[in-house]
Amino acid sequence: MAQKPSIPKGTRDFGPIEMAKRNYIFNTIREVYALYGFQQIETPAMETLQTLMGKYGEEGDKLLFKVLNSGDCLAKVSDEELQERNTLHLASKMCEKGLRYDLTVPFARYVVMHREELQLPFKRYQIQPVWRADRPQKGRYREFYQCDADVVGSDSLLNEVELMQIVDTVFSRFGIRVQIKINNRKILSGIAEVIGAADKIVDITVAIDKLDKIGIDNVNAELRENGLTEEQIEKLQPIIMLNGTNDEKLQTIAQVLASSETGLKGVEELRFILGVLSTPGTLKNEIQLDLTLARGLNYYTGAIFEVKALDVQIGSITGGGRYDNLTGIFGMPGLSGVGISFGADRIYDVLNQLDLYPQDSVTTTQLLFINFGEKETAYCMPIIRQVRDNGIRAEIYPDAAKMKKQMSYANAKQIPFVALAGENEIQAGQITLKNMETGEQQMITTNELIQTIKS
Repeated sequence: MAQKPSIPKGTRDFGPIEMAKRNYIFNTIREVYALYGFQQIETPAMETLQTLMGKYGEEGDKLLFKVLNSGDCLAKVSDEELQERNTLHLASKMCEKGLRYDLTVPFARYVVMHREELQLPFKRYQIQPVWRADRPQKGRYREFYQCDADVVGSDSLLNEVELMQIVDTVFSRFGIRVQIKINNRKILSGIAEVIGAADKIVDITVAIDKLDKIGIDNVNAELRENGLTEEQIEKLQPIIMLNGTNDEKLQTIAQVLASSETGLKGVEELRFILGVLSTPGTLKNEIQLDLTLARGLNYYTGAIFEVKALDVQIGSITGGGRYDNLTGIFGMPGLSGVGISFGADRIYDVLNQLDLYPQDSVTTTQLLFINFGEKETAYCMPIIRQVRDNGIRAEIYPDAAKMKKQMSYANAKQIPFVALAGENEIQAGQITLKNMETGEQQMITTNELIQTIKS
């Protein structure tokens, strides 16, 4: 007996209804990006490991899916190296490519390769899958889509403001209540400097980024493991647990960081962003300064953002930040950028749980023509063409099967209208339209049918 097929853990199949929902997500985000002047690009699923490695920190490097070299992948590996079983070393010999971990690093590579063709500032969006060799769990997949928008070639903080407006607009259109969290890596660097642990900035940010997941005690334990003294950890506590309004937090942190030029620069940047966004009518959702927001990726240098859904327990559904010199890793120093990434798969789960999909977004066919035979089908075909020319999604049942079977098909696909054309309709030059929800039916002209469905 043949073994039942399966798919890798952390991946999913999507049927027609699921794809209709996903396309609703992608199309909504795509429309909002276009409203703000962003242009779409795509990059390959695979990048060279030289492009990917070292861009996501040590933890990120471990989560890269590596692709074995074509042909004899062991050609460059000696017997001694095989016996040593050094996984990282073997991978460097056997693999030259990897699946992309995110869309930001491939975008930086794209900018460097196509610099002469680009008009700066360059505003791009990209909607493609990414892969991470992570442990699958609820809301965390090994293959998932990201929907990124980035601006490169501009230092203006108005870019951060616009990205927050994009976030707000997208989730308002979805009907999802969210909280936008914002922080600044310069503030985190200033904190590390003030407590006398400037060399531990990465360790500190990686640890406090886990506060929501593991709690303050475990964060402190991780800080100890990373070499911070009890005095330094003690100085960190009131900063991590800071509360109040955004203005109150900024005032307090400005006092704490009075001796740090870098930290005060971060405060100044956040004060501008939050000041513009606090203007009445600018945002519908709340934006909150959260000093525990760290975002562990090494390349963020300025403002950082994260979005949480308020009515569903799930991880971050959008994130991003400012990276002042990401393209420097590819030989083009000094090009500033800022971007966001919508987690489409998590948004999909949130919309499912809250049942927020508009009915027309999950309806594939709007009108089914019943097949009574060759004569009737010949009569219907020009009408179907006219209906489709008017943007109505229509199909005809392929076989002259029993009426019950064709109606069951319409019900199974949740098709809201059915068109019937028999002897009477053909003689009258009309069509009978049945509303599958109410059961009401009427004989009408083709133009009336079109208007009824459109309305």
